[in-house]
Amino acid sequence: MATDAAYRATAGGPLDVDRAFYDALSGATESRELVDRFTIPVRSGRAWEVPAGHLCRLVTVEGPQVGDLNVWNLHDPRERLWASRTRQLQRAHVSTYDRLWSTLPFLRPLLTVTGDTLAGYGRDAEGGRVHDLLGTRCDPYVNRMLTGEDFDFHCHSNLVRAVLPYGLTEFDVHDVLNVFQCTGLNENDQYFMKACPARPGDHFEFFAELDLLCALSTCPGGDLSVPLWGPDARDPLDVCHPIGVEVYRVDPGLLSGWSPPERAAYRNVHGMTSPAWGDGKR
Repeated sequence: MATDAAYRATAGGPLDVDRAFYDALSGATESRELVDRFTIPVRSGRAWEVPAGHLCRLVTVEGPQVGDLNVWNLHDPRERLWASRTRQLQRAHVSTYDRLWSTLPFLRPLLTVTGDTLAGYGRDAEGGRVHDLLGTRCDPYVNRMLTGEDFDFHCHSNLVRAVLPYGLTEFDVHDVLNVFQCTGLNENDQYFMKACPARPGDHFEFFAELDLLCALSTCPGGDLSVPLWGPDARDPLDVCHPIGVEVYRVDPGLLSGWSPPERAAYRNVHGMTSPAWGDGKR
């Protein structure tokens, strides 16, 4: 018997997505206006802005490639993707109509997924699914621990370099959405990665609920068909490909009735009493 999800939607609540609204955004491809397009080369990273009410599409332009995505509120980077809470509120592998949620004390959707050409992949024979929030970015610290070697182009490092022009640092880089990545848990409840099933032209598209700063790393593991660690590890450069990014302005008429989500309503300071400064005493 299936076990019910712990976090469930109430009718009309923030987990109860207006699918017709997002379907209209996704389907109106002829009326959208391209405002930004670029390609992120292999083993690198880039940051970019997506204004609220715009669509952003990530594309495997040449072949299968995993991308590690970070997302912040453009105007306050303390508000950023909360991967673990998104796993609870949505699921561990996201697709169309799922939302990526922000950290406390904000707790609101940063974006909503509107398009996913890999949605039909489902769950494979080993339990693998795509677009995961289970794992996080590869990084040079773990690599040094496992191999004794330094490598400066892990996803963590790529993201660190990408956000520097926005005044952010390594401390702002956070747990990622692994776009196009196929992962799961094995019989020992251990995280595994499989070869990316994406093909040229596959895409993952989302709607910006707030003004966003996004950053993406083209993983140095490429399509993850080659082991990165362990006795069979080898350099997977041959299976690395770029990822394209496209940002679109949508027909304003499609946004009628939509507004950016408000931050969480809780304001009770966790049962603590705020000091009164009006008596002139410090």
